Amino acid sequence: MKRNLLTSTVLCLLGTLAHADVKMPTLFADHLVLQQGKPVPVWGSAAADEDVTVSFAGQTQVTRADLDGKWRITLSPLVANATPQEMVISGKNTVTLKNLLVGEVWVCSGQSNMQWTVSQAANADQEIAGANFPQIRMFNVERATSMEPATDVKGSWQEANPANTGKFSAVAYYFGRHLHQVLKVPVGLINTSWGGTRVEAWTSRESLEERPCAAQMLSDWDDIRQEWNAEAENAKFATAKADWQAQVKKLHEENAKLPADQKKKAPPAPRPSDDPHKTPHHPAVLFNAMVAPLIPYALQGSIWYQGESNQKRAFQYQELLPNMINDWRTRWNDEFSFYIVQLANFGNGQPIAKDAGVADTWAELQEAQYLTAITLPKTGLAVINDIGEEKDIHPKNKQEVGRRLALWALAKDYGRADTVHSGPMYKNSVIEGDQVRVQFDHIGGGLKTRNGDDLKHFQVAGADQKWVWAQARIENNEVIVSSPEVPNPVGVRYAWASWPEGANLINAEGLPASCFRTDEFIPSTLGIVSPFQEIMKAQAK
Repeated sequence: MKRNLLTSTVLCLLGTLAHADVKMPTLFADHLVLQQGKPVPVWGSAAADEDVTVSFAGQTQVTRADLDGKWRITLSPLVANATPQEMVISGKNTVTLKNLLVGEVWVCSGQSNMQWTVSQAANADQEIAGANFPQIRMFNVERATSMEPATDVKGSWQEANPANTGKFSAVAYYFGRHLHQVLKVPVGLINTSWGGTRVEAWTSRESLEERPCAAQMLSDWDDIRQEWNAEAENAKFATAKADWQAQVKKLHEENAKLPADQKKKAPPAPRPSDDPHKTPHHPAVLFNAMVAPLIPYALQGSIWYQGESNQKRAFQYQELLPNMINDWRTRWNDEFSFYIVQLANFGNGQPIAKDAGVADTWAELQEAQYLTAITLPKTGLAVINDIGEEKDIHPKNKQEVGRRLALWALAKDYGRADTVHSGPMYKNSVIEGDQVRVQFDHIGGGLKTRNGDDLKHFQVAGADQKWVWAQARIENNEVIVSSPEVPNPVGVRYAWASWPEGANLINAEGLPASCFRTDEFIPSTLGIVSPFQEIMKAQAK
C-alpha cells in the first residue's frame, strides 16, 4: 500500500514537471529595455530536460532546461533600437514579450531619497504633465524581505507618461531623462529602494561574513533572532497598547475641563517590536529579496542614494559601502559603473555649528562616500551639499541630483570626456609655515566661490586638535588656508558639518566641492560597528 502511494506521488510530480509551462521571471515582461553593447542573459523555467528556444532581434538561441527546470541563454550584444520589438520564448508553450526596446539599463537603489517619487519632489505637477517619454521605462521592485536569496520579484515595466511617472523614483527618472535626452536612446531604470534602510541589508550575507568589521553586527542579529519570542512580544505590545489607550482616555477627560490653550497632547501610540526575521534592517534581507532576483540582468551601471541610516557607523561605512559594490559586481560578473549621491546638507536635528571642531557623524558619512568614490574603479560621487534643506532630510530638488549623476555617466560611460562632471574634490595638501595649500581634482574651468563671496566654512587645527575658523583664499586654482590662532597647522577641514551654512567653494561650472579633511585625527564613529551599539550609546546619553 505504501509503495503504491509512493509510486503514485512520484508519477504525479513527474507529470507536473512534464507539463510545466515555459516561464520567465517578472523582470522579463512587456515594455522592458535590454542593455545595448553587452551580452544579454535571458533565463527562466520549464519542464525538466525541455528544449527552449529564444528569438529576438534576428537572433535565435536554443537551450535545454536542467533537471531543476532552470534554463538560460545569452544573446550576443545588441544595438540600441527605439523601435518596439518582440521576444519569443518557446518550449511546449510559447511566451511572447511585446514592445521591447534596446538601450541603456541602470539599477537605482538606496533608501528614502532614492525611493522618493516624482509626485513628492519639486514641480511635481509640471513634471508629471510633461512626462511624455515612451522610450524611458521604469521597473519598480516591490518592497520585500527574505532571509534566503529569492528567485523573483514583483513589479512591472512602465513607460514614462503622465499616468505613470508620478510613481517613479524622482532621482532615477531625472537621471534617466537626462541620459535619454542627450544620448537619444531608450533608457531602462530598475528601481529597488526602501526608505530608512542600511547598507548591510543590501549586501549578501556571504560577503558580510568576509568582513571583520561586520562580525559583531552579524552576531548581534543572530542573537536577537534566536531570542525572539513572537508570543511574548505580542503580549507586551497588547499591554502597552492598553496602557496607552487608558492614558488617552484619561487625558481626553481632563482636557474636556480645560480651555483650548491648556489642553495637553496625547502621547504617541506604542509600536510593536520588529520581527527580526521580517524587518528590512536585518543584514542581507534586501539583497536576498530585491537584488539577487535581478542578477544577471544586463545593465550599464547603478546609481546609489543611501547613507542616512548608517551615519552613526560612518567609519564602518568606509568598508561596508565598497564591500557592497564589490559584492554586486562579483555576482553580476561585471565591473559596471557605480555612482554615489553624497548626502545632502541637512540640519540633522542639530543646531548650526557655530564653533569649529564639532564632531559630526553626517560629515564622517560623507567622507566615507568620498573615499569609496576615489578608491574603487568606475565609481563616482555626485556632490549635493548645496541643495539640501535644513529641516527636511528629503530635499525636493531631485532634478539636479539626477542631472549630476548623469554627468558622471556621460563623461565616464558614454564618451563625453569634455563634460565637467564633478565639483572640486580634495586631492592633496601642503603645509607651508603657518598656512596650508590645498589642491583639488575636478576644478573644471577654475575654482571660484558662489556669488563671488569670500570662501567660508574652512577650519584649521594644530597638533593640539583645537579647531578654529580659518581664512581661506583662492590662488592659482588652489586654496590657501590659515589662522593667526594656529601658527603651526597640521590639518584643514571644509564644510565639515551636516549643515555647513555658507560653504561656497565651487568650480566655474557651478558644481560644489565635497566636504573634506586633511587631518588624521580619530573620527567620532570609530569602533561603532553594530546598530545595537548605536542604541546603547544613545541610551547612555
